[in-house]
Amino acid sequence: MSSRIQQLIESAAKRGVDCVAVMPGANTLYLTGLPFHLMERATVAFFPVHGRPALVLPALEATKPAAGPVKIDWQLFPWPDEEGPAAAFTAASNALALPGKTLAVEELVMRVRELRLIEASAPGVRFADAGPLLASLRMRKDEVEIARMWQAVAITEAALETTLAKIRVGMTEREIANELLLEMLRGGAESWPFEPIVLAGPNSALPHGAPGDRRLQSGDLLLFDFGVSVSGYASDITRTFAVGGPRSAGEVGDELRRAYDVVKCANEAGRKAARPGIEIQEVDRAARKVIADAGLGEYFTHRTGHGLGLEAHEPPFACEGDTTILEPGMTFTVEPGVYLPGKGGVRVEDDVVITADGCESLTTFDRELRVIG
Repeated sequence: MSSRIQQLIESAAKRGVDCVAVMPGANTLYLTGLPFHLMERATVAFFPVHGRPALVLPALEATKPAAGPVKIDWQLFPWPDEEGPAAAFTAASNALALPGKTLAVEELVMRVRELRLIEASAPGVRFADAGPLLASLRMRKDEVEIARMWQAVAITEAALETTLAKIRVGMTEREIANELLLEMLRGGAESWPFEPIVLAGPNSALPHGAPGDRRLQSGDLLLFDFGVSVSGYASDITRTFAVGGPRSAGEVGDELRRAYDVVKCANEAGRKAARPGIEIQEVDRAARKVIADAGLGEYFTHRTGHGLGLEAHEPPFACEGDTTILEPGMTFTVEPGVYLPGKGGVRVEDDVVITADGCESLTTFDRELRVIG
């Protein structure tokens, strides 16, 4: 982690940035190993190009840095609840000589509260986006990170298999989601990067719907989209099934069956396209072409994939316009979908890692349309 901080500082210097401010969350964990979480008490880590890093934090957290997994020569600025954080931010700003300097902040994470505290304590400070600096470090996973993702995938797939065996016609989406959560915990999940999506019948045409009280019926499609986290690293898998008990998958109807076959082929095309040296948008183009050629392009309403690691959604993104060149160690999802309003939706999602000569799928759960219930 100390080498990650050094890489961040070197990258910041090359871009004319004097200091990088990081909020509690994935980037703080990545750089320091400290599991701070975003709460009402302001906490910000500062990494200057020159000098010691600084940490503004509530007094109740003041002993946490010393207990962290890596020794960092922090300048600590704890603040008590009764006084508030303003004085601590001013002290940190003065120690870092921030007034008039360029400070890179996380545009997608930095809150108005912390931004105003920084502005008040560092007159003339100029802001830049820290997102590209941090993404360039985190996109390439090392062996330890990938091993944790393998673990997360194994727990995810085992939980899905066990849950499927319990599903019966008449169960609600929420009941199935609760069974899935229990199996994830029993299997060793430490947490999950997002609430599981379990959608049946017409609801499965909602890409990010939430499980409710709809009961499974024979002939439904049943879509699962979920993952777990292990040591902070996430998995994310989607599989779609046919509900039909002992009868054939044909019960879902020819239109939905065809949509499934097209999406499965699009998923395969996306995975086959992924290799080092190409722009990640080519993965999206490969998957999207299959669906468009089948006449279903208007029903594929989202990008083909997103980066995966400490967060369920992080750079790079498999979509038109993302020209990130794929390199070994990059991990992302391949998840084309087709959503037919009022009828049902299909998504097949895998987690992949770029290798020296192609890509490897971390997820191996069967992609054929399976009949359950």
